[in-house]
Amino acid sequence: MRVLYFAWVRQKVGMAEEEISPPPEVRDVAGLVTWLAGRGPGHAAAFADPRQVRAAVNQDFAPPDHPVGQGDEVAFFPPVTGG
Repeated sequence: MRVLYFAWVRQKVGMAEEEISPPPEVRDVAGLVTWLAGRGPGHAAAFADPRQVRAAVNQDFAPPDHPVGQGDEVAFFPPVTGG
């Protein structure tokens, strides 16, 4: 699974992207966020309040219950405001 981080999420995690292999119990975006938050202090800071992070799976916006699997590309970014 390829995970991309944007804006302040990238700053807190300390990298723009990574290839990961989460355990089988990680089945959706919410589970992935929980698992990522346990990977280290940067990840924990980025995902401290999951409501402040949006996700896209394979370049489509995805809610927390959206399934994820090996081979997916998952992006995390802050909410975007328009003007």
